[in-house]
Amino acid sequence: MPLETPVNAWCQSHPLITELVGLRPTRWFNPALAPSAQALADVPLSSQDVREASERLQRFAPFIESAFPETSASAGIIESPLLPLQAMQALLQAEYQLPEGGALWLKADNLLPISGSIKARGGIYEVLKHAEDLALAGGLLQPGDDYATLDSDTARAFFSQYSIAVGSTGNLGLSIGIISARLGFKATVHMSADARQWKKDRLRAHGVEVREYSADYSVAVEQGRREAEADPLCHFVDDENSRNLFLGYAVAAERLQRQLQAQGIEVDAEHPLFVYLPCGVGGGPGGVAFGLKLVFGDAVHCVFAEPTHSPCMFLGVYTGLHDQVSVYDFGIDNQTAADGLAVGRPSGFVGRAMQRLIDGYYTVDDATLYRQLAQLHASEGYALEPSALAGMPGIVEVLQEQQGYRQRLGLTAAHMARATHLVWGTGGSMVPTAEMEAYLRQGRSLLAGD
Repeated sequence: MPLETPVNAWCQSHPLITELVGLRPTRWFNPALAPSAQALADVPLSSQDVREASERLQRFAPFIESAFPETSASAGIIESPLLPLQAMQALLQAEYQLPEGGALWLKADNLLPISGSIKARGGIYEVLKHAEDLALAGGLLQPGDDYATLDSDTARAFFSQYSIAVGSTGNLGLSIGIISARLGFKATVHMSADARQWKKDRLRAHGVEVREYSADYSVAVEQGRREAEADPLCHFVDDENSRNLFLGYAVAAERLQRQLQAQGIEVDAEHPLFVYLPCGVGGGPGGVAFGLKLVFGDAVHCVFAEPTHSPCMFLGVYTGLHDQVSVYDFGIDNQTAADGLAVGRPSGFVGRAMQRLIDGYYTVDDATLYRQLAQLHASEGYALEPSALAGMPGIVEVLQEQQGYRQRLGLTAAHMARATHLVWGTGGSMVPTAEMEAYLRQGRSLLAGD
């Protein structure tokens, strides 16, 4: 149906829209899900592209280690740990009366160095790719050089001729701004009204220009894109359509595979892996899911999580309209405590490329994010920002679904007892102590009122 169709007609033809418009937590398991061998053909990228991205990050490791000494333990590789969530899983099992079996883990991208969120993958990768292209073309680098030489006054003087811009709700802006400024680029981050003040302050402390807008993410992106197009020496990082961002995220999959193997965790047809990915515009979770499908095929099941007030990817894929539809078209306000997920319109590139690869979508309300933030901190000692908790209810959504999803895939109770459930913790380690304490107070208050 066209976008001009009344909302009530959409609700009749697509019943879950009634739930989404009503801001109620909603789950939908994708009937168009296809075997990975078929669905991967929809993505205009390959395993070779991901391999090249991984190799590029390895080339830049000496620069990263030199420029950011906090990465020295990993020799300049930006990676996060895999952490068990046994106590949190016990809380969820008791609260939701879930069956025992399987294991819950956290992929702690909240602990990624440099910018403290999943955006340290795609955002930093895209800037490094652009820097490499410029350095090779300008003679600053030769193939085979030690990239540690880029951490020098000479290199910074070279890159200062160029600028980089991005539109962001916060975390992508942090990653782009910090790495760009460190290389010597003139960096501008166009930030939406819902971006946290501390993120703006931190960027400015790194010498990044921050432009603030009273409107939401899409306006910040559009203004940033328009200004960059007028400057031939400016590179605009397009979170909605960038293949390089996507590839930077995709590299995470091969590294996760090694971490799972080190823990003795099998992933195959008999031992399924469920991954719960918070989703804003879609680039981060889309890239990770693409990489996971390349590595694990049909043994991995990726589920996207969004706030009840910002279900843009859910709406885009469910209606088939992708980036032609916004949450505002359905009267949804895009106001959420999960600022990193406060996006009204999804990436058309990701939605179309991944429409047969993603197992399902669900929405979660802010109260649940705060409650589970407090529960996670109390049970495991981990501090995540609200948007990073969107993946936590994923195990509940999968185990409680009544839409025939698991039956359709032949996932029996025995399979689920052997499953691994992975919450992708997208950010939180850079949140100022006072702000994190406010989050925790909010969560504890909600728990006390249950």
